[in-house]
Amino acid sequence: SCKLFFSNDPVKITKAKGQYMYDEEGRQYLDCINNVAHVGHCHPDIVKAAHEQNQLLNTNSRYLHDNLVDYAERLSKTLPEKLCIFYFLNSGSEANDLALRLARQYTKHEDVIVLD
Repeated sequence: SCKLFFSNDPVKITKAKGQYMYDEEGRQYLDCINNVAHVGHCHPDIVKAAHEQNQLLNTNSRYLHDNLVDYAERLSKTLPEKLCIFYFLNSGSEANDLALRLARQYTKHEDVIVLD
């Protein structure tokens, strides 16, 4: 069910920086879609932090690492106690799958409504 957003005249993006994306011809586009309002594409601090993190551990969350526990403890201090159980997952798809399985287990129902 994956489809191009611009099937008649697709845009091929080859790089991004700040709030802009650039196509293969070098044309600049203001990115109003990809959640860049927070820090932008390729923010130097984020790139540095990601690089440092990638040198420390495998990004697969099924293996134990102290950083997962440290992060959960810091995150739990910002939330009500009843929301302090965390599941660290690899992707949005895994998160949706787990949420659906948890809801089915809790409610004992199989029906879902999906909005497109």
